Amino acid sequence: MAAAFGTALGAGLSTAANDALPRLQQRLADRSAVVAVLGLGYVGLPLALLYAEAGFDVIGFDVDDAKVAALDAGRSYIEHIAAERIARAVADGLEPTTDVARAAAADALLVCVPTPLDRFRQPDLRFITATLDAFAPHVTAGQILSLESTTYPGTTEEEVQARMEQRGFVVGRDVFVVYSPEREDPGNVRFSTATIPKVVGGITPACTAAGAALYGAVIDQVVPVSSARVAEMTKMMENIQRAVNIGLANELKVVCDAMGIDVFEVVRAAATKPFGFVPYLPGPGIGGHCIPVDPFYLTWKAREYGVHTRFVELAGEINAGMPDYVVGKLSDALNDRGRALKGAGVLVLGIAYKPDVDDVRESPAIEVMERLRDKGVRLAYSDPHVPQFKPMRAHRFDLESVALDPQTLAAYDAVVLTTDHSGFDYAMIGEHARLIVDTRGRFPIDAANVQRA
Repeated sequence: MAAAFGTALGAGLSTAANDALPRLQQRLADRSAVVAVLGLGYVGLPLALLYAEAGFDVIGFDVDDAKVAALDAGRSYIEHIAAERIARAVADGLEPTTDVARAAAADALLVCVPTPLDRFRQPDLRFITATLDAFAPHVTAGQILSLESTTYPGTTEEEVQARMEQRGFVVGRDVFVVYSPEREDPGNVRFSTATIPKVVGGITPACTAAGAALYGAVIDQVVPVSSARVAEMTKMMENIQRAVNIGLANELKVVCDAMGIDVFEVVRAAATKPFGFVPYLPGPGIGGHCIPVDPFYLTWKAREYGVHTRFVELAGEINAGMPDYVVGKLSDALNDRGRALKGAGVLVLGIAYKPDVDDVRESPAIEVMERLRDKGVRLAYSDPHVPQFKPMRAHRFDLESVALDPQTLAAYDAVVLTTDHSGFDYAMIGEHARLIVDTRGRFPIDAANVQRA
């Protein structure tokens, strides 16, 4: 259906603008197109596998030699992606590589690289710009370039379109440029890459038509919008809405705590209303590769237009302050038991950014751990999905996950539940931990060894 949309949209364009479009649409429709995915992480790898499973020849690029070697050997480095699925895709034509020159053989280039914040909490586009600079010399006429990395409105024009025009291409005639925000949700068993609707916005109508054909070949529903900027803002709105609502839940948690009210009971009760209320649970902060980052991309860009996003910035401040709140509650609870925070043994339960995944990007648990380490705590963690802490750009711990048993729990002055994995034995933890600082509402609030945070 999406490919048909692309053909209909292209029918009203000038002959010049249509020179390359029908050829690209046909190659996508008959699966003869070669699809290149630039960046094989939590977003790029599922996308590469989806195209390979649909019958496309796929080239997967990554700067990490270890990832390329693992894929070549049919191994997975992402917990929720089975090794068998990777092995089948490689056997069917997925080619992992670090050779950027192979991009010239592709019909489509999908950019799926990180967009973090720098140390000043401003957008860091280095991964996007470095990728574009490396691949731009190998772009050929007739290709489509799709940026999937989360970013502020205007990036596709300023970074992708500009580089194509510097090479002498007319965007919308010689090459096609679109923005299509990733919507991956690692570990979600209800939705997959193929079943999550795909928003696509192009620099020109011909670009949007090409993007609809590209994604319509493998995605159940493509949602075309009028421009790349609309698509970029769509991603901003989706994640900022969640960030703001989580910020509200976290602020109300602090208020409820001061009043002696169980905020989790309040949320459960409010959620029984069959209309007008969407439940958001508080926690130790917010995590993942989007929600803690996206609001700051928009607030930074909005300043260019003289606009101050006070509401968004306030939510960001509240969420960013929650790790300190958790550490404060832990310190107070230990003090009530005659134990100082410095020198105390603390076991952090769950360091992934959400339950039942191995993804630790922007996890508030890491922020909690860093604050505890800085205060002289004897630190350990337990997470069945993260057996060893792998160094991150801004965070390093020489730690491995410890097994949970009564003896281990009793050896620590306190445990802090930061991520409530379903695999934890909460009854056993509740029975044997000396002190539980519970940020997720999994333990009875009136238990003698439980402190909500």
